[in-house]
Amino acid sequence: MGSLRVTRSPPRDRPLPTPQAVTAPLTRSAIFLVVAVPRPRESRDAVRSLCADLSALVRGVGARQLEGSLSCVMGVGSRAWDEIFGPPKPAELHPFREIGSGGRVAVATPGDLFFHIRADRMDLCFELETQIAARLGSHATAVDEVQGFRYFDSRDVIGFVDGTENPQGPAAGEAVLVGDHDPAFAAGSYVVVQKYLHDLAGWNALPTEQQERIVGRTKQSDIELDDSAKPTYAHNVLTSIEEDGHEVKILRDNMPFGRPALGEFGTYFVGYSRSPRTIERMLENMFVGNPPGNYDRLLDYSRAVTGNLFFAPSATFLDDAATES
Repeated sequence: MGSLRVTRSPPRDRPLPTPQAVTAPLTRSAIFLVVAVPRPRESRDAVRSLCADLSALVRGVGARQLEGSLSCVMGVGSRAWDEIFGPPKPAELHPFREIGSGGRVAVATPGDLFFHIRADRMDLCFELETQIAARLGSHATAVDEVQGFRYFDSRDVIGFVDGTENPQGPAAGEAVLVGDHDPAFAAGSYVVVQKYLHDLAGWNALPTEQQERIVGRTKQSDIELDDSAKPTYAHNVLTSIEEDGHEVKILRDNMPFGRPALGEFGTYFVGYSRSPRTIERMLENMFVGNPPGNYDRLLDYSRAVTGNLFFAPSATFLDDAATES
């Protein structure tokens, strides 16, 4: 299929919707919260009420430290959307599809709502999560909660800078926001989340040169390896997606997490895109291989333990959620 085109012109009968803080700058702290809504029809009013009040909650908590850069993006899974909002539905929203080959599997795990809370102070993230949890109460159950942190100069725990190729400025919005190809959900974004755990001892036992070939970049200076030096299984080769001769970008906001005393070292992957097909193709290349068998060698040292797909509607949609029929 051809590449999706984002058009900035709003429908003539209404103003352009405001997106959520999908393209907010990287912060020092984050909380990634995935919750299940066991009885979505019974919880419909409670979830919609939270949607409508979410921007006020962010403002209220953020006012305690104006320089803290607090933001929150809320995503909704396919099942929850059907039960809580009903039709129409974002055109490409579906349950996360498990992808894998042999022992390499991008697993699919439960999750109805996702909250990506970011700030330069963890106490702000903590307080906003507390307020969200209180509002949901018995209507939701946490299935995964991860506290992430910025690691030195935006590196992951395997020692490489993460998100170097993220689009910047207006290009970021063009890469992640839905446009006229699905006008009812313009300014929304698809988000794929995965929690990866790393065999850090095994990874650190590799020579730096071998690590760089696996990632496709130099470790110290974060310079992309020359094409002649990169193997076809390099991570940045397999995750580069082209349509009609142009690279299709996504926005990554990954963060490290871990409990070193317990031997837990991980990366929480968050990928925003105007179409989930882009990230699904990346995962296919990584876990199955391109061609099959030519897989991402990072997966010899990393395994995905969660996987979800959500749609983050525009802030305008959320603000109006309580009044929509």
